[in-house]
Amino acid sequence: MRRLAIIIVLLVLAGFAGYIYSNLPTTASVVTGEVAPDFKLEDTKGNQVSLSGLRGKVVMINFWATWCPPCIEEMPSMERLNEAMADDDFVLLAINTEKNGRSVVPPFLNKTPYTFPILYDDKGNVQKQYGVYKFPESFIIRKDGTVDQKIIGPLDWSSPKTIAYLKSLSKG
Repeated sequence: MRRLAIIIVLLVLAGFAGYIYSNLPTTASVVTGEVAPDFKLEDTKGNQVSLSGLRGKVVMINFWATWCPPCIEEMPSMERLNEAMADDDFVLLAINTEKNGRSVVPPFLNKTPYTFPILYDDKGNVQKQYGVYKFPESFIIRKDGTVDQKIIGPLDWSSPKTIAYLKSLSKG
């Protein structure tokens, strides 16, 4: 009888573990040196933006949320970077990952406007495609569409070293 109880408990635990494992979020991980997954998202002005449409330019993709203090902290330096790279083959895309992004981003931008494109990933498809689960998380995409770097956490994007690195990529 005791063996039966132990077997039942083990089966229940195995079943529970299987259920948990099968319901884990499925996220791919983008690997440096590989081609970045293409996507098409709408920006705050209603325009469709695709990564493949930006081939030939260095692209910085930044995943962020309005509730994320480190994301908000780095955005002014992203604006300065965008201004510093205005004459280069460079595009900065800030992808908001919130389900309610279309309602929370406009008031956020009214308080703190930025000139770089902000895209809505309100279904989380691109976030999953890129395996993003920490915020902010950024990817530097070379002109040929390959991932040059993945950066987790906030950064001073307007530092001279970062600007020099991105300018060298845009010239190459």
